[in-house]
Amino acid sequence: MISAQQLTERPRLSINEFSRRLGDYKRWRDELIEIINEYQTWVESHGLASGDENLQLYELIDALRSDKLTIALVAEFSRGKTELINAIFFADYRQRLLPSEAGRTTLCPTELRYDENEPPCLKLLPIETRKTPTAIAEYRRTPSAWTVMPLDLDSPKKMAETFQQITKSKSVSAHQAEALGLFHPRAEATAYLLNSDGTVQIPVWRHAIINYPHALLKQGLIVLDTPGLNSLGTEPELTLSMLPNAQAVLFVLAADTGVTKTDFEVWTNHVCPARTGKDSGRLVVLNKIDALWDEMSNETAVATAIAKQIQETARILGTGKNQVLAVSAQKGLLGKIKMDYALIERSGIPALESRLSSDILPARKELLRERMIHDIGSMVETTNAMIEARVKAVLDQIQELQALGSDNRDAVQDLVNRLRDEKQRYDQTLVSFQQTRAVLSDQVKILLDYLSVEAFDVVAGKARQGMSESWTTPGLRESMKSLFDGALEVMEKTNKQTLQIRSLVQSIYGKFHSEHGLAKIKPVNFSLLPYRSRLQKLYEEAESFRNSPMMIIMEQHFVVQKFFATLVDQAREIFSECNAAARTWSKAIMAPILSQVREHKILMDQRLENLKKVHENFDHLDDRISELESNRQNLENQQLVIRNMLRKINQPLPTDC
Repeated sequence: MISAQQLTERPRLSINEFSRRLGDYKRWRDELIEIINEYQTWVESHGLASGDENLQLYELIDALRSDKLTIALVAEFSRGKTELINAIFFADYRQRLLPSEAGRTTLCPTELRYDENEPPCLKLLPIETRKTPTAIAEYRRTPSAWTVMPLDLDSPKKMAETFQQITKSKSVSAHQAEALGLFHPRAEATAYLLNSDGTVQIPVWRHAIINYPHALLKQGLIVLDTPGLNSLGTEPELTLSMLPNAQAVLFVLAADTGVTKTDFEVWTNHVCPARTGKDSGRLVVLNKIDALWDEMSNETAVATAIAKQIQETARILGTGKNQVLAVSAQKGLLGKIKMDYALIERSGIPALESRLSSDILPARKELLRERMIHDIGSMVETTNAMIEARVKAVLDQIQELQALGSDNRDAVQDLVNRLRDEKQRYDQTLVSFQQTRAVLSDQVKILLDYLSVEAFDVVAGKARQGMSESWTTPGLRESMKSLFDGALEVMEKTNKQTLQIRSLVQSIYGKFHSEHGLAKIKPVNFSLLPYRSRLQKLYEEAESFRNSPMMIIMEQHFVVQKFFATLVDQAREIFSECNAAARTWSKAIMAPILSQVREHKILMDQRLENLKKVHENFDHLDDRISELESNRQNLENQQLVIRNMLRKINQPLPTDC
């Protein structure tokens, strides 16, 4: 209820505020890629690159380019969640992209994303695939399992007809529905599926992926539209994987119904476990507030009614009032289609877009920035140390040659002899170094064996064996405990092994520093904390799901087996990622010393060669000094370049990000 005068007195909000901020985020991400490319090109042109570092740089660039930002919307049926997607993300099409009319409810989890390697299409996974133990994540790698329907981008009408597929249902016998794990006669949450003739209404499709070349989706946005409690309760992957992996979860309620019993179940058993941090990446959207717009009441009375409902919603859910935003998705979409700025503002959609931008994007930027500092910062610092070593070596040579003065072949010969002795000692250290590397290689192998998929499968096998005689939720509890206790025990052994490896590397660094003057570099750490935290979070999510009313009632072998299989898949993925990170770390921890060892040997050889030339012909002494001075200037310029790169990498994020 904002007047025209109020609208002109403050800046007009963009119709697509989130789109604008997401565009800024993509440009920032592209700038990171440019910095990495600049560094990679520079080190290659100056002969400072190594194969392992090049591979790591390529992997980081690929990760940045394929970076996705996922926003999941969770709600019971008829809360207006699909309309909210249309209003926030796709209003510029001036129509409903997804079916959200009355009676058109999304019945299967639906992802909106874009992959330029595939044509625009709607991919549908049949509901019958629930009979198999195969997870949705695995089916993504099996194209033949999906029904693919092309999208006619030139015909909005035909596209709308195609999208109706995600609302399709069919009647099957109660026995068939139970076999699919979608119905149980004692489950209140599935009672509404029962038809008067005794058949059960179930979705035609298990999962849908819309590959659509929308500007936001091209920038890396993924929107996940989840159906109601029944789907969340029977598809463990949603609760254990898809929701936790989303950068934000919007929990949608309807102002005309308030927080119902099933709303509260969804919030308690699925939304809260997916976002374990206090209100982190989690917003409550109180939709359909236009139901409170009473033309007979003044603006103050309407605002008071909305504020009261926000306060009550926050109290029931146990969250802060600032986490609850009141909107009207339908009016917001209508306002954007008609370019009615007053209606857009009144709908509350701009405030929600602003919160999405300010809550999600800065956190995502900080995460990427920290990874860049960790992965690239150490490489650049090593390169900087190598250049400093070169500068020092050149300065030492200049001072040596300047100190010779006139024809003094005996002094030159003395320097040659001393350098040869030094080189001989260095070569002996290298022999010892190669022996230590062999020991280190054995220690790294032990580390990677701890974190191998095979080692995890042994732990999972023991847990699964304990369930084989009791496919019930009590049996599931014991097997879950066995699985996570075993996984955390492996993590503890892994942690001790990483400390042992780091200590060994530190002793190598110290030896070369004290005996040969190489730069003292602190070995990079490898923290298992993120992976332990993810395992703990997965356990908490699994416990919440296991204790949900749906699981307790539907103690079917089928449902419990599917849940446990999903749980094992998620834990295995954490182990696999930890293994890959440990492998990368095992190379990165040695990269600086390997580079310095090679560099020091090259510099010693160059220094010896220079002295030999001077010894042979003193007439060229001044030329050699001039050449070294020129080399010194070039190296100092390189130092300026590399320090500028370090500054770019370490620079703080803009305050308006």
